[in-house]
This record gives sequence, C-alpha cells and structure tokens, in this order.
Amino acid sequence: MVGDTIGDFIIRLKNAGMVGKDTVSVPYSKLRHNIANKLVEAGYLSAADSKGKEVQSKTLEVTLRYENGIHRINGVKRISKPGRRLYTKVAELHPVKFGKGHLILSTPAGILTNEEAKEKKVGGEQLFMIW
Repeated sequence: MVGDTIGDFIIRLKNAGMVGKDTVSVPYSKLRHNIANKLVEAGYLSAADSKGKEVQSKTLEVTLRYENGIHRINGVKRISKPGRRLYTKVAELHPVKFGKGHLILSTPAGILTNEEAKEKKVGGEQLFMIW
C-alpha cells in the first residue's frame, strides 16, 4: 500500500515518459483525476479518462504528451508530503523555473496552478512543482 498517493502518481507519470510509454494506468481517485485534468489543461498530458465502474476495479488512464519525441514532463518535485503539509498565501506564490513550470495547489477553489491561484486570489496547500 502506498502512503503518498499523489507522489506515487506524479512519479509514475515521469517514469513512464522516460521509457517512452504512451499511457499510464493508476488507481482511481477524484483527487488524482482532478490533478490529471489540470495537467491536461497545462499541456503536460494529452488526456485523462476513468475506466471501470466498480470502486475496486476503477482506474485512471492517462495519455502522456510528447513534443518531437521528447516527453513533456522534464521533472517533478513533491512539496507537501504526508508527514509535513506546506501551505502558502497568495502573496507568497512565485513563478516556477522562471515561468517554464507550474506549481500545483489544492485550494478551496479546487486544484489550481500558481497562475490561476493568483488570478483568483486564493492560497492553499502546495502539492508539487512540475516543469
């Protein structure tokens, strides 16, 4: 059993891209599905669909995105971990990798990138950085 499901999810995406896979299948949860949809909007993934109907057999099928044969996700860094949650105010949000990456936040307004959180003027838990 995995203790850090979000960390497991983002590392699976990164590792699958490094070996050239087209799709990744992970256990389904609403949080993972919302994160995958936000990564689709940000341009890191092509699609995210749920498969199966029963709770035990439901999976999230994620289609990876490549540009000129190179995986779109160059790196990820988990910030808030199960042992140490890290929260931030909207005034403390800064660009990631000089604007080339994104910080994914869990906010009262849902899962947002750092740019969207600044627009909506809302802070929250820093989940991970992706570039």
